[in-house]
Amino acid sequence: MSTTVATTAKPRLKTSAMIASFADPGQKTAPAPFGHALVKAAQENDKIVGLTADLGKYTDMHIFAQAYPERFFQMGMAEQLLFGAAAGMAQTGLIPFASTYSVFAARRAYDFLCLDAAEPNLNVNIVGGLPGLTTGYGPSHQATEDMAIFRGMPNLTIVDPCDSVDIEQAVPQLAASEGPTYLRLLRGNVPTVLDEYGYTFELGKAKVLRDGADVVLVSSGLMTMRALQAAKDLAVHNVDVAVVHTPTIKPFDAETVLTEINTDRLIVTLENHTVIGGLFETVAAEVVKAGLGKRIVPIALPDEFLHAGALPTLHERYGLSLDRIINTVLSELEV
Repeated sequence: MSTTVATTAKPRLKTSAMIASFADPGQKTAPAPFGHALVKAAQENDKIVGLTADLGKYTDMHIFAQAYPERFFQMGMAEQLLFGAAAGMAQTGLIPFASTYSVFAARRAYDFLCLDAAEPNLNVNIVGGLPGLTTGYGPSHQATEDMAIFRGMPNLTIVDPCDSVDIEQAVPQLAASEGPTYLRLLRGNVPTVLDEYGYTFELGKAKVLRDGADVVLVSSGLMTMRALQAAKDLAVHNVDVAVVHTPTIKPFDAETVLTEINTDRLIVTLENHTVIGGLFETVAAEVVKAGLGKRIVPIALPDEFLHAGALPTLHERYGLSLDRIINTVLSELEV
């Protein structure tokens, strides 16, 4: 006699490989927040111009191009030319926002950005799409080390936004700031998360989104969304979690972050970036300089070239998924 056990098939995780969304099903989102924010900023400042390297649709720059065709410049597949031209425009007093994929900005055009924009400290705003692990197209398009590359560039401000709120509020502040900036763009239908926490973006400032007695999660980018989700789910395990959002990676708000981690709580950093040269090492360096002697647990991408595939599968594989975050925190608390 044989017995058949009925099982419920788990739905297969699927996304488009190139333009993949990290929004959860049914989650509140905003369409193309960067493009709409740039149009709004341009309405108030006629010096703002937009440029792209054949990627207007895929960096939400097409919204600006439709609104201000006379202030939009399509540079073709030539990233060095893109940023060299943007620097020239900035030299004349214009405020350029130049978009491409993060890998092409960081790897292909670094020298032009460094010498044409950063050295003369011009207001050139670099808008990088597909930062970290936000595409399934593999190492050619996964900008897993972009912050590590750019952190060493003098004068450059680096912003890693969590959601549509961050992006919408960051754009006018980047336009008004001195010197070059790099925005790790989240494009398409971007989750809206921070509106529930009384949050406002301030360039150069970290914000404590929630308090907690047991764990401090220090996060940036889309990982702040995951940190907030993990904090709610960990409450079921009687774990009280604080979340500190650090949207500006450089200059870094060490004062706010160190105040929060100088306690007996477990400290975990979360970032959509390689463990080398990003948020974890930024926080660790500030801890060492302050002489705090704290242990920090990193949740980050490994120091390796990643596989291609469906985005949810890759996030699970490389430790960025909600389940992996929760398991990491619980395992650390058991030590």
